Amino acid sequence: MRLAPAELELLGAAETRRATLATMASDGRPRLVPICFVVIDEVIWSPIDEKPKHASDPRELARIRDIGRDPRVTVLVDRWSEDWSELTWLRIEGQAGLVDSDPAVVAALRAKYPQYADHDLESRPMIRIAIEGSRSWFAAST
Repeated sequence: MRLAPAELELLGAAETRRATLATMASDGRPRLVPICFVVIDEVIWSPIDEKPKHASDPRELARIRDIGRDPRVTVLVDRWSEDWSELTWLRIEGQAGLVDSDPAVVAALRAKYPQYADHDLESRPMIRIAIEGSRSWFAAST
């Protein structure tokens, strides 16, 4: 799947600091959680970082259990502005999996998020999302 240039630009923009990950809970309801992320070669990577969580074992987090049961996910990135001519959103569908840390991804995450300088991302798993499709809307033509 190739993202449009405007979609790649939105994902790589310095002000695009977070996204929302949607997984499917066991009862069929969508589960939404904000994530930090980077995109490398049109793959979305999100760390399971050291911020406080409801479970001490990352594999016990609800979003990880959801992905193990059903790897189909959606990621939403949006740009809000009081100037509505600047509004934008991008919805990405993909297949997610929990994988071991990758040095190139860790470096990219630390470059984007200085807060990760003192997080041990190397020893924690990451969510890898293979992009299968996208839909976007830009208030201003790009």
